[in-house]
Amino acid sequence: MPQRAGGSAGGPPAPEEQMHRRPWWQVMCLTGVDYFSTLGYQPGIAALAAGAVAPIATLVLVALTLLGALPVYRRVATESPHGEGSIAMLERILPWWRGKVFVLVLLGFAATDFVITITLSAADATAHILENPLVPHVDRGLAVPVTLVLVAALGVVFLRGFREAIGIAVVLVVTYLSLNAVVIGVGLWHVVEHPEVFGAWTRLLAVQHPDPFAVVVVALVVFPKLALGLSGFETGVAVMPQVRGLPTDTEKDPAGRIAGTHRLLTTAAVLMSFYLVLSCLVTTLLIPAAQFADGGDANGRALAYLAHEYLGPVFGTVYDVSTIAILWFAGASAMAGLLNLVPRYLPRYGMAPRWARAARPLVVVFTGVAFFITWVFDADVDAQGGAYATGVLVLMTSASVAVTLSARRRRRPLATGLFGAVSAVFAYTTLTNVVERPDGLKIGGLFILAIVVVSLLSRAGRVFELRGAGITFDANATAYIEGAAKCGTLRFVAHDPTERTAQVYRDSTVRVRADNDIPRWAPLVFVEVTVVDASDFETSLEVRGEERFGHRILTVRSSVVANTLAEVALAVRDRTGLVPHVYFRWTEGSPFTNLLRFLFVGAGEIAPVTREVLREAEPDPARRPRVHVG
Repeated sequence: MPQRAGGSAGGPPAPEEQMHRRPWWQVMCLTGVDYFSTLGYQPGIAALAAGAVAPIATLVLVALTLLGALPVYRRVATESPHGEGSIAMLERILPWWRGKVFVLVLLGFAATDFVITITLSAADATAHILENPLVPHVDRGLAVPVTLVLVAALGVVFLRGFREAIGIAVVLVVTYLSLNAVVIGVGLWHVVEHPEVFGAWTRLLAVQHPDPFAVVVVALVVFPKLALGLSGFETGVAVMPQVRGLPTDTEKDPAGRIAGTHRLLTTAAVLMSFYLVLSCLVTTLLIPAAQFADGGDANGRALAYLAHEYLGPVFGTVYDVSTIAILWFAGASAMAGLLNLVPRYLPRYGMAPRWARAARPLVVVFTGVAFFITWVFDADVDAQGGAYATGVLVLMTSASVAVTLSARRRRRPLATGLFGAVSAVFAYTTLTNVVERPDGLKIGGLFILAIVVVSLLSRAGRVFELRGAGITFDANATAYIEGAAKCGTLRFVAHDPTERTAQVYRDSTVRVRADNDIPRWAPLVFVEVTVVDASDFETSLEVRGEERFGHRILTVRSSVVANTLAEVALAVRDRTGLVPHVYFRWTEGSPFTNLLRFLFVGAGEIAPVTREVLREAEPDPARRPRVHVG
């Protein structure tokens, strides 16, 4: 029989599972390779977008980070502590098919964000390699092969496992932040020694924007172009399962893991805010504006420019190597997020094969997709920037909306208002980015289309699988089954739970006995499946026994009728050693209509589907429960 997907237990995690988790600060480094690596290009983006206003625009970014994104994602971590992120919160708010479709759309944007993170970061690392002053001039055609090698190397690391990935991330982040601290410190010291550069900046600011209010307006207007400095929060909650909690943690209440993730998010946000403000200040003051433009020595590598300028070629080269390494490994946090999100949703929805729960096959798939994206975009960083920003901003907007709706449901008007304001800011930023860079939405749309099409085809291909995530029988159900088994044959009658009258039960009993020549002394047990949410693919089955109008009935709530009847019959066979007989009536109506009802409502053509599920689940006809239709 196919392997069943187990539900999450409420007890403490297994000792070996807890052992493989890491302290929060180490997991922070895994998410930080994406978040902190933006220092490699964020100051240059700010200078190009805002000119002399760049430091003030960066302060706006930092304010939104600390007062908007951080509170939102701390709340997400509290309400979704198993790494599903804001998507799980919205899934709970929007049930049935509309919730599933909405989740698929968000997963499309998440895939856009995470996969483009892998390819863009590798392409940016390649650009740093090929544009380094000490590297001989090479043909641009090498960009794609070099990027593919970096993507493949990242995949190899994850084929080894999370432990190796986190270990590498810790070394890279500590080294990179330390080198940046040196570069920024030297830059600030140069500003102190030459105060005229600060005076020149303030005079330029006054000339360009005589009205202080205009400076603020410009900072707000250009802010959406700096939004890449917010990347990293979604992966911060996506890798929560890797955070080591307390010995008292349970899967239902992982308080230690939640507290560790709060520290992770807060520390990363404060550190990044500190580095962003100071790096943007020193690069704006010390680098000529022309050097930030396309073709300039500081284009896309402002801090590297300062490292070479003030600390010499040796230190500059060391800094370049660390930048290349962290940009290459920035895709690690994205890969970790994908490996956590996809197995939690698509297989559970029936929209991916069961092997999609395993990490290594998924690594191969995601690496292959990253190869394709790199080839399509010719390893061009700018061409992928719009898609990256769109994915990041859509996820952050959805997270803020989810937290706002959650606060409203908990009747907290102040929190609802504050989170609602954050949602409005992120929505504005997202729309502005989409208008300015529509390619990002197009690429995200392609990811969504691919996920939806593949998911629906996968679900259609798995309709005849057993779909119970475990099955239990209560005391009454067990007694009814054992009592019926004493006669030597188990006979179940499939019954519509919407027709629960004494006359219907009586007529069904008479019909089944007459059509199948069953003697009056042979006990019949009715089985009723109530469809709760047909959009679910896997559900935990709890069979209850009831007596109604003198008839013994097994009731079970599920997402589908036919597969559940097959599941119950097989479970009863395994408990009693008897092969049960199940009796059906033919379903009225068009077979095509009934097929659609089965796919989307969980009912429809029940008898032949039950037989087909049993045939696939049990290859031995002698052990297969018998299906009778009259």
